[in-house]
Amino acid sequence: SPPPSCALSLALGSRGGRGTKMAAEPPAAAGSGERWAAEPAAAGGLRAPVPGRCGYFVERKKRFCKMIPAQGRRFCGEHGHQEEENDRKRIPCPLDPKHTVYEDQLQKHLKKCNSREKPKPAYFVQDINAGLKDATEILDEQQLPISSLSKEELEDLIRKLKKASNGLKPILKDQTLSHQALQKALNDPKNGESAFKHLKQQASILGNMEKLHLLGSGRCFIEFGAGRGKLSHWVDIALQDAENVHFLLVERATTRFKVDGKHRKRDCIFERLQVDIQHLCLNKVPILEREKLPVVGIGKHLCGAATDLALRCLVESYATQYDERNEEPSPKRFKSDKTDTAFNNSTDERSGKNVSENWKPVAGIVIALCCHHRCQWKHYVGREFFRTVGLGPVEFNYFQRMTSWATCGMRETITEASTIDAKSKDQSSDTEEHDQVSNKIECSSDSLQGLLTVEERKQIGRLCKLLIDHGRIKYLQQRGYNAALQYYTDSTVSLENVLLTAVPSQSSVPQPTA
Repeated sequence: SPPPSCALSLALGSRGGRGTKMAAEPPAAAGSGERWAAEPAAAGGLRAPVPGRCGYFVERKKRFCKMIPAQGRRFCGEHGHQEEENDRKRIPCPLDPKHTVYEDQLQKHLKKCNSREKPKPAYFVQDINAGLKDATEILDEQQLPISSLSKEELEDLIRKLKKASNGLKPILKDQTLSHQALQKALNDPKNGESAFKHLKQQASILGNMEKLHLLGSGRCFIEFGAGRGKLSHWVDIALQDAENVHFLLVERATTRFKVDGKHRKRDCIFERLQVDIQHLCLNKVPILEREKLPVVGIGKHLCGAATDLALRCLVESYATQYDERNEEPSPKRFKSDKTDTAFNNSTDERSGKNVSENWKPVAGIVIALCCHHRCQWKHYVGREFFRTVGLGPVEFNYFQRMTSWATCGMRETITEASTIDAKSKDQSSDTEEHDQVSNKIECSSDSLQGLLTVEERKQIGRLCKLLIDHGRIKYLQQRGYNAALQYYTDSTVSLENVLLTAVPSQSSVPQPTA
């Protein structure tokens, strides 16, 4: 029998796993010019590619390609350009250079390439929620880093901040709640620390929704920046016995490990809208066109400008256009047309809607705020508030970057956080919090270390976040909503622990207090 080391090598080789050792094959004839034969030493001991596999040596991985070539070919489709076949040439795809295609089949490939531009859905309206569509960008000289400001300029900026925020309550009301729907998951020891933190936040969001009477039948819940859709999942669990409940999950990116499939057997509708919030027109979403359902906008850690886009999408683009559409005179009906009357009555009963003058298309908004450093002046809904307190785009540009001081005040934490920064750059993700680490340069500037202490920077950062959020509250209040900010979880669970809630002021719902 072979010695143990040989037996192990044979066993690994039979599995074909990474790092396997195969019996050496006779080397290719000298001067053959074949790449795989010329670099036997670099292939981890393999003197030839695995039989039936591609003969292309991947320099980056120090091994041969493991793809299976077509019958009679030495190379797979991806590396087919390594050999000439009837003068056929492979070129990078112009839509996505990560893959190649035969040059003579390019036009055919472009019609079916997965990277081709897809037809825009009916609810896609370019820049409908963008705010200032024709606004000129802030000049380059106004984009100077905070570290370049002199001591006098920085002190003047802080004076403006304190003056504008005078009268605002720096400490918000604690509304850390929970919901019975998540109790089983919260008590499950299989959930790790990260999952437990997410569950606590989701439970508190649902608790606040229940307090505002937003959990009920005849609603359409729109989750902005849905990611995997976990928040909608728990709302659905909480509404097991409710009727005529629909969910729209808005996410611009393709998301893996979605939880939507868990709800396919139920009567409720789970529909994904793969579109940027900036271009989303809710009035043209089929389900909202067919049924007159009040919508509830929700979101967990909706990054920066996405919050402003979502608010404008609900309050301006949807609610305003909805009211204008309903002001149009209804078509005349004959008295004998009993069929239409019966149909309309049955539709009203099925949807559970309240067709009264007090009925509002947007029943409520509950959004956990996040990543203020990613806000943009052109999308910001509180521009009018900023102007009333003597501020403009230049101050906003500095304040939105200074918000990072609230969550990364200590320089020692910046280096550790920078390893995470490159991995979390999406409008919304279901990974650990979007804690503000992208502005680490502003936080750890040597010039600021001598001017402000760590605690002072944290206080200024919190004040900047409060001022930006207060502009959002004013925006909602001017449009007939009772809006408030509150803490919905402890800072040890998430540094981004502020929840924005809003309900129509004409509603009989108990109103939250700031």
